[in-house]
Formats: sequence, C-alpha cells, structure tokens
Amino acid sequence: MPIVHTRELVEAAVAAGTGVAAFNVITLEHAEAVAEGAERAGRPAILQISENAVRFHGGRLSPIAAATAAVARASTAPLGLHLDHVVTPGLLEAAPGEGFGSVMFDASVLPYDENVAVTAKMAAYGHRHGIWVEAELGRVGGKEGEPALDAHAPGVRTDPDEATGYVAKTGVDALAVAVGSSHAMTERTAALDHGLIRRLREAVPVPLVLHGSSGVPDDEIRAAIAAGMVKINVGTALNTAFTAAVRKSLAARPDTVDPRKHLAPAREAMAGTVADFLGLLPVR
Repeated sequence: MPIVHTRELVEAAVAAGTGVAAFNVITLEHAEAVAEGAERAGRPAILQISENAVRFHGGRLSPIAAATAAVARASTAPLGLHLDHVVTPGLLEAAPGEGFGSVMFDASVLPYDENVAVTAKMAAYGHRHGIWVEAELGRVGGKEGEPALDAHAPGVRTDPDEATGYVAKTGVDALAVAVGSSHAMTERTAALDHGLIRRLREAVPVPLVLHGSSGVPDDEIRAAIAAGMVKINVGTALNTAFTAAVRKSLAARPDTVDPRKHLAPAREAMAGTVADFLGLLPVR
C-alpha cells in the first residue's frame, strides 16, 4: 500500500474522535514489527525515526529511511512516515527527499522566544515542501542526553495561553505538550493531568501529541484521547519488549551465534506490543 501522509492519518483520527499511534523505529526489525502489529490490529499507524536513531546509524538518514519506507509500502496497513525529535535544521530539510510526510522539530530546550523563532522558520520550510510539522512546548523529560526532569516539577507543563500564542506565531500543524508523561519510562506509572489536556484542547487549534506514552497506563491513555490527545507516541515499550525477548533467547540458547534466532522473537514481541497499544485506541 502507498505510504499515507501523516496529515491524513491525524485528520482521520480527529474526525473519528480517536487517536493514531506513532512508533519509534531504530532497526529494520522495529519497522517490520510496527507493520505486523498494525496489520494484526487492523489499524493505521505511523513509523517514526528520531534524530537519535539517525545518529545511531552513523548520521545517515537515507538507509534507515529507505528501509522503513519499503516496509510501509509492502504492508497492507495504512502507515505514515515521520521524522521525530529533530534538532538539526539540515535533517528537517532532508525529510522531503526521503519520503517523510511529517517532521517533529524540537526546540523545546530553548527559551520561548528562540523556540518560536526557529520553529516558525522550520515550519515555513516544511510547508513549502509538503511537510506536516509538529513542535513541542513545555518540557517532556527523559530525552537522551538531557538531565533528568521531573514531569511534575513547577514550570514544566505546557501553559494553555502560551500554547495558543505559540501555535499562532509558529504556524505548526500539531503540538506536543507536557502533561505528566516522560520519555524512556520502563514502567507504566505516569499520571496525566487530564484537566490540562482538556484546557489545551480548547485553547489550541491544532492536534495535540502525547510523547512518552510507553510509561502511561492503558486507562490513562484512553482518558487522554477522550480529553483531546490525538497522536500517541510509543518508543521505549518496543525496546523493552525487544530486549526482554533477546535476553530470554540468549539464556535459552547461549551457544547460538546466528542473530536471526534472537532477533525473530524480539521482532515478534514488538509486534505484539504494537498490536496491544493499537487496541487501546477507541473505535468510532
């Protein structure tokens, strides 16, 4: 099936009053697992590659992007392709040529005025090239290379009034907001501020994005979608499933050196995780 533009997937979710899940891709097995899980669930999904993942692949976007796009095209599920947590303008500028429908440009560590200025510039570039642009306001902690950040600390969460001005000034198509989740959580214990999500939904004219969803319990995810979240990002949950399966395989067959024997159960575990997360999304 042709790759579906992220805008189409998000707009369809908004119209249906549900969410669309976006899963981080690090290896080919991640991409294959997302496609398989989406097919099992009978739901669309977004495959997203972060700048950190590009860095892991030697700073070369093309190989992992081409492989992920090929998996998406070979799938029977509607799948989009998204470039996530981009902090380098040059990487965003490479996105159109690599088949991405959307980019999340992350200037959230910058002071507000600087965040606005650089994000507006990147959004304008993206729009000229058919790219749907997501940004972040507030601080969703747990990102690689950043100091630990308490998701409940004062000043961390996204302010609705500030978010309204931010979207107007930058022209972004979606906004990732800080409402109590955190990246890289391996336990699902996050408690979200659903009242804040509702206020943000009322204040902001673009779809809201929940980062750090791996650490959010099932009922919290459902409630977040009901309150106004649309794009639900999942990354660490796949890595947790991958690593647990590899450890189990290595323990059971310590003398096996063929990596396929260990990667196959890891891919299957991730596919199951994808299907489970997609099963949380309301069907209207």
